[in-house]
Amino acid sequence: MDTFTLKQGSAPLLISLPHNGSYIPDELAARLHSAARRSPDTDWHVAQLYEPLAEELGASVLKPVASRYVIDLNRPAGGQALYPGRRETGLVPTIGFDGEPLYLDGQEPGAEEIQQRIDCWWRPYHQALVEEMARLKAQHGQVVLWEGHSIRSHVPMLFEGRLPDFNLGTADGVSCGSDLQRNLTHVMEAQRRYDFVVNGRFKGGYITRHYGKPEEGMQAVQLELSQCRYMDEDSFAWDATKAALVQDILRKLLRQCLS
Repeated sequence: MDTFTLKQGSAPLLISLPHNGSYIPDELAARLHSAARRSPDTDWHVAQLYEPLAEELGASVLKPVASRYVIDLNRPAGGQALYPGRRETGLVPTIGFDGEPLYLDGQEPGAEEIQQRIDCWWRPYHQALVEEMARLKAQHGQVVLWEGHSIRSHVPMLFEGRLPDFNLGTADGVSCGSDLQRNLTHVMEAQRRYDFVVNGRFKGGYITRHYGKPEEGMQAVQLELSQCRYMDEDSFAWDATKAALVQDILRKLLRQCLS
């Protein structure tokens, strides 16, 4: 089966949605606790948020099929921690965001299985990402990689209290140029509906940090959205009214990437 889909656009903007997938193979699902089989830590509906905007703006969209429980595409293949000293779920998670185990006793994957998942799921996604960025850069001389993510507004294992609505990450200004970061910040400051932070709890994951090389004409920005702003966090149901308001801000942010 295909492990990802890529819709190529003509503008120098690639929208990557590495946690949009929720598919868990049957043989893996049988080894998981029943709650984990729902893949609750999916970045629900981010493709539904971004794809209409990508069509409008001419951006490319890359998204995986599989759940992050199969493998987390936003982690280094070597398994290094993104935030040393903090609890996190890792390359092949064995716990969820609630801190509870995903696998039944004795069913966790070993080193050989982890390597198989890297080869089957992780490498093809990253190869597609590299090739699409290269294609767009060759056409335009520069490219922006936009990492679209979302998460529940309250995840005590990862952060205290309520997460801000919009969480922009640029690896503390390393993954994109100062002009782009400033312009994105201005977009958020100009609206009053949502609170936001730049390089707060989420500074950008592996993809943002690894592929953002502004000195080479490749900028990268991560946006972590609070799910309560466009969906129901308990049922995972899409909220069209809320989502339309979020998309208005997303459109303005993405336009800054193309300005």
